[in-house]
Amino acid sequence: MMQTNSDKIRAFIFSNFLFDAEENALDNDTSFLEQGIIDSTGVLELVEWLEETFAMKVDDEELIPENLDSVNRLSQFITRKTA
Repeated sequence: MMQTNSDKIRAFIFSNFLFDAEENALDNDTSFLEQGIIDSTGVLELVEWLEETFAMKVDDEELIPENLDSVNRLSQFITRKTA
């Protein structure tokens, strides 16, 4: 079974930021920043992972919450960038 972008993102967030959390601890619309899941250093880790995993370049002007601040926003961003 193929993993969706959302599945890959969730797996990355849980393995890197929410180590011991239950699967239901994160809704796909939950803000990473507002909930304190990811800080500024975490954003850099996230961007590095995005670029490696999805073979895409994240430009400085794209480092905004609208693109990176939830599973759903990230998934939509990846879809736009890799279309």
